[in-house]
Amino acid sequence: MSKSENTKLIRSLSSELGFSFCGISKAEFLEEEAPRLEEWLKRGYAGQMHYLEKNFDLRLDPRLLVPGSKSVVSLGYNYFPEKDLAQNGSLKIAKYAYGEDYHFVIKDKLKIFIERLQEQTGEITGRAFVDSAPVHERVWAKRSGLGWIGKNSLLLNKSMGSFFFLAELIIDLELEYDGPVKDYCGTCTACMDACPTDAIPQPYVVDGSKCISYLTIELKDEIPVEQEGKFENWIFGCDICQEVCPWNRFSKPHQEKRFLPHPDLEKMSTSDWKEITEEIFQKLFKKSAVKRTKLSGLKRNIEVVTNEK
Repeated sequence: MSKSENTKLIRSLSSELGFSFCGISKAEFLEEEAPRLEEWLKRGYAGQMHYLEKNFDLRLDPRLLVPGSKSVVSLGYNYFPEKDLAQNGSLKIAKYAYGEDYHFVIKDKLKIFIERLQEQTGEITGRAFVDSAPVHERVWAKRSGLGWIGKNSLLLNKSMGSFFFLAELIIDLELEYDGPVKDYCGTCTACMDACPTDAIPQPYVVDGSKCISYLTIELKDEIPVEQEGKFENWIFGCDICQEVCPWNRFSKPHQEKRFLPHPDLEKMSTSDWKEITEEIFQKLFKKSAVKRTKLSGLKRNIEVVTNEK
């Protein structure tokens, strides 16, 4: 098959499998990103996420991660829910964690993607990734035209905002490549102004160590005293910088059944959260990303938010 035919096949498969976007870039060294990433790490913005310091070279060159690779296929998968559970006045969890863990859902789709691709093109060498390896996913998505990186460091798309997951296929097929799109943030600073922990000290730079998502998920120690009282009821992750972004007025509800929340999750009151047991935790979050904190971590967050510490 020709380069053009292979490119059309990939775009067709992405659509069939429910991905909202598909963009393609040439697999090469991300020269411009090296000093930015180095400076970000030097400032300590990664907090305790030491894994971001490892495999520095792999993160910047997909050919080291997947030898012989020629193309990076960037994919976007919508997770914006029909109903915003954060509107019921109770404690809040980030929208991406309402249903089944996206790693499982999207990896299943990527496995099918590669199988179908190989059926048509013959044996190819490649790997699929969804937020689970040293891949600079937002940069690749930007290079392939899926959107631009906003001032809150998330990828923004004109037609769908930012409530979507990113995934990649790094493969040894030569394809027709896309290019980046314009940055449409303009003079807007809504995300910076709304962040209660001042985690966006300058446009396009996020201090991960101050981000509510980091503090409620990645941080294993006690919540720093100076951050207490600033969580605005978020007990797992945070959507504040996305909710205030004007581009998210274009978000449309997803069609993925596996992302639907457990029916009891919507009914949880603040007192229910305070009294949550291991049994209820396991029922509500059977295959959810919320399990990353374990019940002990979630209880720590609940105590901080409800000032019961």
